[in-house]
Amino acid sequence: MRKYYIRAVQEALFEEMARDDTTFLMGEDVRIGCFAATRGLCQEFGEERVIDTPISELAVAGAGVGAAATGSRPIVDLMFGQFLMLAYDQVSNQANAMRYMFGGQTKVPITYLVQNGTGPCVGPHHSNSVHPMFMNIPLVKVVMPSCPKDAKGLLKSSIRDDNPVIFFNHTSIGGMKGEVPEGEFTIPLGKGEIKKEGSDITLCAVGLMVNTCLKAAAKLEKEGIHAEVVDLRTLKPWDKELVLESVRKTGRFLAVDESYHTCGAGAEWVATVAEEGFHDLKCPASRLDGVEIPIPFSPALQKYAVPSVETIQAKVKEMIQK
Repeated sequence: MRKYYIRAVQEALFEEMARDDTTFLMGEDVRIGCFAATRGLCQEFGEERVIDTPISELAVAGAGVGAAATGSRPIVDLMFGQFLMLAYDQVSNQANAMRYMFGGQTKVPITYLVQNGTGPCVGPHHSNSVHPMFMNIPLVKVVMPSCPKDAKGLLKSSIRDDNPVIFFNHTSIGGMKGEVPEGEFTIPLGKGEIKKEGSDITLCAVGLMVNTCLKAAAKLEKEGIHAEVVDLRTLKPWDKELVLESVRKTGRFLAVDESYHTCGAGAEWVATVAEEGFHDLKCPASRLDGVEIPIPFSPALQKYAVPSVETIQAKVKEMIQK
């Protein structure tokens, strides 16, 4: 059945809370559901399992860690990815380290749910892509779907995982429609998917940029350039085997991501291809990233701050000629 992305997220939350009564939701305005995904949960599961919290991200994130370590399975909704910065200590020093420090005697099954990236022009405090910072934290898994089907399957797997997971919903794709399987459906974390087959170049992305790459690939197809689009789906652990297999076929690699050039997600992908797939390359692996500025509020400026269909097309043509 075709459903909106945000409805797929909502469906996953309903199903997982019904499946396991140790699973609960906490966060800012989760009872009214500012982004719609949490609407109806309070009426279904009650106020003890759907908890509105104060606007104190550090405290909320820490409360979730404590709940996870003592037998619950919390989902912590912090609204925007940049608000995770206020909770960074609890994620990077507590949630990620507890299983290790306690010698495996406890689990930390916590899922942080946030919006990430550009979209509705809400300015520098809400629009930056922060996922690379969390890719660099040991023992934390990082997920970013690109479509409704993947959102449902990956969120259910994230909630069931016994380790901390940061689940990034891209801000721009809540209204996207796509096929979503009914009932029980999961996607393993760490497994990517080829969204479009191709033979000339590999485009690698997550979230909104997967859809941008698909649009660019469709236009390039009309010019006789056959791009393969790889959707990693999980940023950590990421499916490097799938990427390297694609590069062996195409001989060219372009990472496309909204995060910044310096230490961005694309830097990790390009470095891996350069190290482990060097002899398969026909030209140097490359990347398109976000411009290193705070994301502008202005719609006219925001569109130039991240890769676009046009910049992807231009970069691919440049690489094909090498």
